[in-house]
Amino acid sequence: MGSSNICDLPDDVHDPIYMDCYRRSLESPEEFWDELGHLVDWFKPWDTVLDNSNAPFTKWYSGGYLNACYNAVDRHILAGKGTKVALIHDSPLTNTIRHVTYQELYDKINKLAGGISSLGVKRGDKVVIYMPLIPEAIIAMLATARLGAIHSVVFGGFAASELCTRIEHAKPKVIIAANCGVEPGKIIPYLDILHNALCISKWKPTCNVIFQRSKILTSTLKEKTDLDWDVLQVLGEPVDCVPVEANDPLYILYTSGTTDKPKGVQRPIGGHLVILMYTMKMIYGVNPDEVWWGASDLGWVVGHSYICYGPLLYGATSVMYEGKPDRTPDAEQYYRIIEQHRVVSLFSVPTAFRVLRRTDPDCKCGKKYSLKSLRSIFIAGEHCDLETKGWIEKTFKVPVLNNWWQTETGSAVTATCMGFKHSLNPPKFTTGLPFVGYNSKQSFQASNLGSFKMGICSFFPVKILQPDGTECQTSKLGRIVLKLPLPPGNMSTLYGNNELYKKIYFSKYPGYYDTMDAGYKDENGYIYVTARDDDIINVAGHRISTSSLEDAVLRHSDVMDAAVFGVPEPTKGQVPLCLFVPRADCAKSNIKIAAEIIQNIRNIVGPIASFRLAAPVHGLPRTRSGKTMRKALADFAKNELVILPATIEDPSVFKDVRRALQSLGYALSTPEPITEKNDLNQ
Repeated sequence: MGSSNICDLPDDVHDPIYMDCYRRSLESPEEFWDELGHLVDWFKPWDTVLDNSNAPFTKWYSGGYLNACYNAVDRHILAGKGTKVALIHDSPLTNTIRHVTYQELYDKINKLAGGISSLGVKRGDKVVIYMPLIPEAIIAMLATARLGAIHSVVFGGFAASELCTRIEHAKPKVIIAANCGVEPGKIIPYLDILHNALCISKWKPTCNVIFQRSKILTSTLKEKTDLDWDVLQVLGEPVDCVPVEANDPLYILYTSGTTDKPKGVQRPIGGHLVILMYTMKMIYGVNPDEVWWGASDLGWVVGHSYICYGPLLYGATSVMYEGKPDRTPDAEQYYRIIEQHRVVSLFSVPTAFRVLRRTDPDCKCGKKYSLKSLRSIFIAGEHCDLETKGWIEKTFKVPVLNNWWQTETGSAVTATCMGFKHSLNPPKFTTGLPFVGYNSKQSFQASNLGSFKMGICSFFPVKILQPDGTECQTSKLGRIVLKLPLPPGNMSTLYGNNELYKKIYFSKYPGYYDTMDAGYKDENGYIYVTARDDDIINVAGHRISTSSLEDAVLRHSDVMDAAVFGVPEPTKGQVPLCLFVPRADCAKSNIKIAAEIIQNIRNIVGPIASFRLAAPVHGLPRTRSGKTMRKALADFAKNELVILPATIEDPSVFKDVRRALQSLGYALSTPEPITEKNDLNQ
């Protein structure tokens, strides 16, 4: 890499605040994170900022004591902000909008904490929470944290077997659940699901605390095991926040995955609170007096970090939208919520916008509303194709900024940072620049450059590796790894399994965290995350990202959604196969669209892709967090038995997928997918 490349760096790379913070976070991590540690309140200051003596079990702020509930609620009350709205719960299907102030949140948390304390919950105990996206779920999380206990939120509506798996693994003293949830056209019987799970579970909690959504459904409680939330709150006496050590677990969150059994990510409290406070301003550019909307669910990591903890730690207002982009009851809700609640920043997954685009491609719904409060949209969780990103920008008229992170990291690894004044028009497809604390070693030499340029070269790149472990050249696709120690807020281990933690994440590349994601970097330090490494296909020795092919497919104006995955081919090993969702009002035949897609790929990607297989479908299989189930599609095409996870959005799509694949000569003898009885699909 020559000095001419450095001269071509975009302006935002030279932002002095970002450059100084990033360099100090790597060169002097103890000093840097010592300063940031004061963003949160401590009952006792830390003795040691960084303890990496037992890597990869890195500890931050060792010896410090604090409490997550105190930082999220109590300190705002003490600062005189009790009347400020903390949560806005917007539920179109129940026709309700609730505004919960910090004072009201404090009162309800105190009562519930006192109640579950009377049931024996104490510091270090586990509490499983099984609720929809309602304020009571956050109240349950913070009441648990107030006692120094550990919460484990399970995505609402998971099948009984999935809930049972998590109960048996976490071994909670108490379970807190709602009696029901709502979906378009149906009521989800959460309490029945819980009872079914406990019937087959080998672990029995002391008690189930049940919040009755009586305006929707009143359920019959079991006398010996169930206790009414309202009764418990009356009995509960207010309790003080329990100080906990910075490296104690705040929560256990089971990864959703698309195929694997869930793993319990254990999050240390101290570093997590610090990094969330910092990212609210430096990445997302939100002010404490503004309204933030994380369009996710508390069962996923985005919900933990940016519906509950991040906004409340920061003292902002957090929107809780209990609904979908469409069908609750229509495609107007995103626009209405932005206007009605004066949302300044929205965080969502690209799939949500694909749904809006498919339902209302010309944005007739959006034109009814004023979106002038909105400054930015952040997307993460999956690759965003250029067509979808362009549609979002045209529709919402704000920058659409990608960032990349994982359940394991808890916050962004790379991002376009509004607080650091990064360019709001970064290179297309990039997930941004590395956030502070994320580092890797570079293989090239830059000793002939000035010290400022040397800092850029030495510290910006995240390491991209080939299958043999050697480093990829600039712009070449490979495996993304992160140099240890990881910054505060990352998981501390997998709950109950330190050996598995080391094996999965650190054994393949010693000294590095294996993200298991694929991507590349450019000469200016920008990172491009293309897919999970499993979503890389090998065509005649050429490694090709399925997401890059999907980007090219989605440039076709009559294609609203697409999935590309690899299928066996005798000569080339693998070739790509595309299933696409055509635009509903398209006048062209599907045969013509498929032919045009194939030609487009040849023009855009080249013949190297060997792209010749494309067929239309009505919909694609995705998890409820928006991830396309490419491996399930690939296995289905290969006549293999597919076991669908409980996180699948709509298992019925495989009927049409079978038809489409058989038209291309695949899935000719595939057995029916096995789907565990999922109470969301009753």
